[in-house]
Amino acid sequence: MQNNFKYSSDNKRYHTLDYFYKNKFNSKVFKVSLNAGFTCPNLDGTKGHGGCIYCSKLGSGEYAGTLGENLEIQFNDIKEMMHKKWPDAKYIGYFQARTNTYAPVKKLKEMHDLILSQDGVIGLNIATRPDSISNECLDYLEELNKKTYLTIELGLQTIHDKTSKLINRCSTLQEFDDIVLKLRKRKINVVVHIINGLPYETKQDMLDTIIYLNKLDIQGIKIHMLHILKETELETLYKKEKFHLISKEEYIDITIEQLEHLREEIVIHRITGDPKVEDLVEPEWLVKKFTVLNDIDKEMVRRDSYQGKKIIN
Repeated sequence: MQNNFKYSSDNKRYHTLDYFYKNKFNSKVFKVSLNAGFTCPNLDGTKGHGGCIYCSKLGSGEYAGTLGENLEIQFNDIKEMMHKKWPDAKYIGYFQARTNTYAPVKKLKEMHDLILSQDGVIGLNIATRPDSISNECLDYLEELNKKTYLTIELGLQTIHDKTSKLINRCSTLQEFDDIVLKLRKRKINVVVHIINGLPYETKQDMLDTIIYLNKLDIQGIKIHMLHILKETELETLYKKEKFHLISKEEYIDITIEQLEHLREEIVIHRITGDPKVEDLVEPEWLVKKFTVLNDIDKEMVRRDSYQGKKIIN
């Protein structure tokens, strides 16, 4: 079956990040993940304590640089490792671990300027929370966006208030909506993180999150599968309540339907989780990342599915 999806040069039926970067920069581009040592407002007591229940001690920074190590050293170590595979690539500095706008603007600027001064860097991705970008920071990000290719990644995870409270998100949907509007008013690209398989959410709950996001002015999305890591509050909850963890087949089915409800120009930055084996409790099938990706591709072909299929113009 021929693939005529507009934003693809291979067998993918969704708008991949690799395709987007190659067409925008005429080059292979990879992110260099960094751990700048930030904390989080639901860790330090500003919003809550303990963090989100699924977060590890590294705060979603498992593949970032070494905590406490100089940022330039982190950048070069990871760059050199990736460079062996893609010697002619360009780089985006990815401030990944925890909440990367949760600091004075002066400190943020110093960090960003350091990474932007490295050879081959063409942009920055900054992962943060919807409630952690001050007006002063917005003004700074607007200026930064004029100097480099900037993307702000916002952790939403779900639109459902009941789930947000359960996972100790400590951030509201209204805060998310407000910051998306403010960022887009300044022409700053927005990528949103969601998680499939959160405790007690139904397939329709997960689809509703995507349908909601599709109506917003966002440029990209990251779809994660919930994974339970050792020594987290989520592990404690799972052992106590044994809530349903969706199977690989359920995940593939839900994710494909989500893609069908997304505008084709929205870039899919991620479509599965990527946990470290030694930290993982469940689900075990998630460690075979490329099997999951391949199975999504095969099932989309079987269904003659593609991103945006269910959107009515």
